[in-house]
Amino acid sequence: MNRFRYVYVLQSLSHPNQVYTGITADLKQRLAEHNAGRVPHTSKFIPREIRAATAFKSKERAVAFERYLKSGSGRAFLHRHL
Repeated sequence: MNRFRYVYVLQSLSHPNQVYTGITADLKQRLAEHNAGRVPHTSKFIPREIRAATAFKSKERAVAFERYLKSGSGRAFLHRHL
C-alpha cells in the first residue's frame, strides 16, 4: 500500500518567527518527536505546533515540494501565507 508523505511546517510557540519545514509519513509521531526535543534542529525552540501540512501520494512530489519550501521563494511563500 502506498503511504502518504506529509510536508509540514512547524512554528515555535515561544518564538513565533522560528519555523521548520519537514517531511514524514507519520505526522502525529513526528510532531511528538519534535516537541520531546529528539530533533536537534528544533529542540531549542519547543514547544511547536503544526501550522500547515500537505499530503502527497508520491514521495518524489513531496520531496520536491519540501525542497521548494526551503528555497528562498518558498520561504517567501510561507511568510506571505502563514
